[in-house]
Amino acid sequence: MSKPMWRKSQRSGTGGAGGEECVEVAALAEGRGIRDSKAPDTGHLALSPSGFAHFIACVKRGDMDI
Repeated sequence: MSKPMWRKSQRSGTGGAGGEECVEVAALAEGRGIRDSKAPDTGHLALSPSGFAHFIACVKRGDMDI
């Protein structure tokens, strides 16, 4: 797979200090990647497709303090 195409939600808002407070996601060969949009060079978290689906379900239910 070529270089990941990172994207962030259109619903991203402007946070404190005038910066975007958001994460970015990308399709990876091993599943999905998640990274901090403010520090993209610090690496990313890679999740399997089922792990990513579980993560999103937890976020939507409000199970995570994010």
